[in-house]
Order: sequence, then C-alpha cells, then structure tokens
Amino acid sequence: MKKIVLSVAFLCALSYANAQIKMPAPSPAQTVKQEFGLSNVELSYSRPVKKGRKIFGDLVPYNAVWRTGANGATTLTFGDNVIIGGKEIPAGKYGLLSIPGATSWTLIITKQTDVTSPSAYKQDQDVVRVTAKVKPLNTNVENFTIQFDNIQPESCELVISWDKSTISLPIKTNVDATIMASIEESMKSDKPAYFQSAFYYLESGKDLKQAETWFAKAVEAQPNAFWIRYQQARTLAKLGKKAQAKEAALKSKELANAANNQDYVTLNNKLISSLK
Repeated sequence: MKKIVLSVAFLCALSYANAQIKMPAPSPAQTVKQEFGLSNVELSYSRPVKKGRKIFGDLVPYNAVWRTGANGATTLTFGDNVIIGGKEIPAGKYGLLSIPGATSWTLIITKQTDVTSPSAYKQDQDVVRVTAKVKPLNTNVENFTIQFDNIQPESCELVISWDKSTISLPIKTNVDATIMASIEESMKSDKPAYFQSAFYYLESGKDLKQAETWFAKAVEAQPNAFWIRYQQARTLAKLGKKAQAKEAALKSKELANAANNQDYVTLNNKLISSLK
C-alpha cells in the first residue's frame, strides 16, 4: 500500500513538473501586412514595453547594433522591388537592424533574417544603410511600435516609435512603368479598361486630354455609372472646361441620388460649388 501511495505521489509530482502554464508574452509579436505599390510589404517584430524604464541610452544602448524589437529578429518582406536610401532592393525577405543614437539612428537592411544579438551581426551582409534623424514626441509611447504611414502610390514611410522618440525610413517603389505598359496592352484588347486608365492619368498628372477621351468612352459604355461621370467632371474642371464639368457633375449627382449614394452627392456638390 505504501508503495502504491509513493508511486501515485511520484506521478503527480512528475505531471506537475511537466505542466506548462500559458501566460501573456511580455513583448508580444506583431505582423503588419500593408498594400504598397502593386504588391505588399510585410513587417514582423516583437513589441517590448517601457514599464517606467529609461529606454534609449540605457535599456537600448547608443551606438550598438539593436535587433529593433525584442525576442526574435525583426524582418521586412517586400513583394516587389523597392528603393531605400537610393538603392533598389529586389523583392524578398530581409532583416531590419538599427544603431540608435541620441540625435540620429543608422537603419540597416540586411540579408540576415535571424539576428537577435549584436554578436551575430555581419556587416558584409548589409544591403543598405540609411541615417534617420530622431524626432522628439510630446507624448509617451509605452509599447515599442513600428508601422507604415504616409502611404502614397509609389512611396511610404516605416515609422519607429518608443518612449518619446520617433524616426522614419522612406521606402519607394517604381510602378509607373508597369502600369503604363498594362494600359498600353489594355488599349489593344477587345475591352479596353477606359475608366481605370483615365483615372490613373488623372491622379498621376499625365495627359488630361487623353484622360478626357477615355472617360467619355467609359461613360458611353456605362451611362449610369455616377462614379465615372464624377471623375470625368473632375478632369474637365482641371482642363478649364467649367461648363462641361458642371454638366457632368450634375448628371453624376442625379444618378447618385437615384442610387441613394449620398457620398457621391456630397462630392458632386463640392465640385459644383468650386466651379462658380
């Protein structure tokens, strides 16, 4: 009987020793996927918390390589070629490292995707280095944060913020040549993408006369499409054809009202007011 009790006690102790208690991660991981250009850029990193500590120059030393986060390596994956620091970087996965300083940081895009300590860093694996100025913040950022901001068709910024400091890394991509080639091919097809092509010309400041022609064809193909007529009106306004622009905007407003789309009613009202 004594042996049985001891065996049960041993098994219970073993079970307790092997049990795993799940708790929240002190530096939770985050993956951010952002549409950019004609593809995506994806960021993976971990987010340490300030917790009343002095961060830069103490917890994160100045003038030393930092993994730019906690736990695992911080990585960036580009779906298309991008331009950083004036250098074109092929699509693929890269590591993001940094060397923080009091007034500026050195940001490093590296081929290494597994650097978690300064000793593992190899400078000969650098793809590009960029110097970024530190901007002071009026408010405190408790959780280390990296995000994409100021997203434009061919540019965006990778913004790093913690404590009362923030820095940004400009990222660019060249999609114009690809889009123009697609438009050219589309115009040779049986069903040209008149609206998309005209809208791209309007938004990117290209030949507005050509955009006007394509919008007219798009309206002819879809006469009840109020969104097409609105962009047509914008183009005519930019060309200085106020009477024609007003006529197009009024028709767009009429069709938007019929479709119960108040957003476009409002947009057309603003456009009409600007034409007076």
